[in-house]
Amino acid sequence: MVERLDTTFKALADPTRRAMLASLALGERSIGELAQPFAISFEGASKHVRMLERAGLVTRRIEGRVHRLTLSTAPLAEADAWIRQWERFWTLRLDRLDALLQAETEGESE
Repeated sequence: MVERLDTTFKALADPTRRAMLASLALGERSIGELAQPFAISFEGASKHVRMLERAGLVTRRIEGRVHRLTLSTAPLAEADAWIRQWERFWTLRLDRLDALLQAETEGESE
């Protein structure tokens, strides 16, 4: 799972790939359709798509010469679960700090 998370976060680190994923969240797209909003070549877009595929974030279906891509959400769910565990960890720590500061403030006002 750690290796998959590493690959997922590496794929998400690039703003072009994140934008491609946002586009795929609206439905299936071809590589050309994904490349269209960016100042990149078809080959450049293909490199981004291959990285997204390695991370398991997209699946490819071939229709003749057109490669159709679909968003795969499982790696995003795994990344979300990993982030949420740290959110719980820090929320607990900050709640404890808040309680200590409140107790200290109340002790000073007496």
